[in-house]
Amino acid sequence: MEKEPIEKLNIPPHPELSEEEEPPGKPTFIDDATLIDEYFKSRIDREKTVVSERSISFLQNHFPEATLKDWNNWHWQIKNSIRSIEQLSKFIDLSDSEIKPDGPNGQSLPLRISPYYLSLLDPENPDQPLRKCVIPVFDEFIVHPAEASDPLSEETDSPVPNIVHRYPDRVLFLVTGFCSTYCRYCTRTRMVAKDKCHIGVKAWEPGLNYIEQHREIRDVLISGGDPLTMPDLHVEYLLARLRNIPHVEIIRIGTKAPVVLPQRITRPLVNMLRKYHPLYISIHFTHRDEITPEVKEACEKLVNSGIPLGSQTVLLKGVNDRIEVMKSLMQGLLKIRVRPYYLYQCDPVVGTSHFRTPVSKGLEIIRGLRGHTSGYAVPTYVVDAPGGGGKIPLLPDYSKGSDDGFLILENYEGRTFRYPDFTK
Repeated sequence: MEKEPIEKLNIPPHPELSEEEEPPGKPTFIDDATLIDEYFKSRIDREKTVVSERSISFLQNHFPEATLKDWNNWHWQIKNSIRSIEQLSKFIDLSDSEIKPDGPNGQSLPLRISPYYLSLLDPENPDQPLRKCVIPVFDEFIVHPAEASDPLSEETDSPVPNIVHRYPDRVLFLVTGFCSTYCRYCTRTRMVAKDKCHIGVKAWEPGLNYIEQHREIRDVLISGGDPLTMPDLHVEYLLARLRNIPHVEIIRIGTKAPVVLPQRITRPLVNMLRKYHPLYISIHFTHRDEITPEVKEACEKLVNSGIPLGSQTVLLKGVNDRIEVMKSLMQGLLKIRVRPYYLYQCDPVVGTSHFRTPVSKGLEIIRGLRGHTSGYAVPTYVVDAPGGGGKIPLLPDYSKGSDDGFLILENYEGRTFRYPDFTK
């Protein structure tokens, strides 16, 4: 059966962004009428934006010269992000296990935290889960023999720059190396958190050409870095180019922006994204404390525009490795209409051994979720196999063997049942 012809979309003019330009960068093309339209849309959007009491208090205490209008501007958030231990020490009482500004390693680890996400951190408690995720510690200098800078061998499966083609019908498109907040356990530390700016549209051409030439590719995951740290016009240019490729059926965006930079989810952005359905967004959530009024509003904007949202969570020691903590996160995600998708075993990236739990802990958590909460709240637990093996799902052993044509199964309560595993 022949596919219906795809209506060609108008591709925005070719945007330019040099590596030297500080993200999110200033668009070099846009007409006056569009500027005026975008201004009024964003003005209305700012007037409706939720700002929690916590954010207001943090703004008044630490950025007294700034206004709520500034705080709600994602450009301001990136421009004023914390980028050094010395800056961080003015907001956080750093513990002995955390890197100090006057220590020998004070500036050797990359750092970036948006003011919004910084407002969520407990300045006095180094054991706070969110704080552990973004503040450098001395444990990052401990390297296990099995750790690697590219543990998933993405570079091995990269036929052209910025493309990872591991699975038969889909590719990973790494379109930027920039994030507004750096996670300490990031799988792509080798390319992210180097304080490079966006790689630029010209660098996407080999990847776009590769996708056009390989008709087996029906699904493209746009990731990085964080694609939503790019200007709207660059995001749209990329989406339009991909949507004009007939065999590309699904486009996905991987991002943490709604969590660490919810101000980025503006009405103009959402109105643009909704033009490129079917479009899916996977959001990286770590802990229930990330689900704030601002994040709830950001996710609602996306969902209400018809974009399905899924969550991807990394299992982290001392952060979310307890059943009750994970259950609270997953149930909280469903309340803001984000479907739990993957629970990842922490990848063996250099300097991350203090974050990793044994695989048995992940299985324990899945067993503690399955049957004890909504099925929608149970993600798929996966290990992304080192060396490029791909995602391998893991489940507790609910099958206990067979007996005379019956399968012996164990349910969530530990009770066994006999299922007739035979046909006529």
